[in-house]
Amino acid sequence: MTDDAQKIATIDPNHTVALFTPETGTLKQAASAGAKSLVNFRADGEKGGLTPDEEREQAERLGLNYLHHPVTADSLDAALVDDFRRSLDDLPQPVFLHCASGKRAGAMTLMALAADKGWDGDTALQEGKARGIDLTEEKIGQFVKSYADEKANA
Repeated sequence: MTDDAQKIATIDPNHTVALFTPETGTLKQAASAGAKSLVNFRADGEKGGLTPDEEREQAERLGLNYLHHPVTADSLDAALVDDFRRSLDDLPQPVFLHCASGKRAGAMTLMALAADKGWDGDTALQEGKARGIDLTEEKIGQFVKSYADEKANA
């Protein structure tokens, strides 16, 4: 794992997002770095990397709590984010989160934190960008903004 360290975005001390699909070595590194839980946002059948079942097995072998919370462009809605937020609240922290590229994992993490911290959409996107997850030009970024704005104004 030579260059993967640059591809990890630390959102805050309890939330670290991989900007790539992690393999077993990365999971070991996350566990040894203190992660207590692993969240996988990849959908079943996505190419590359471990299957969700293989990843669950690896996580449990490493002593990590495991959550598979698949997110696709078509499935992303406020209810899916709210469900993730409830699950995240139950996971021991710190949490290591990933999808294939970090966009879904980053978006989901930013929305959860925005709702908890009262960030509006622009703040959530800027917090992400400052930590290496730039969703400002992404379709998912528009969703992050509207979700965070809605929660901030609730």
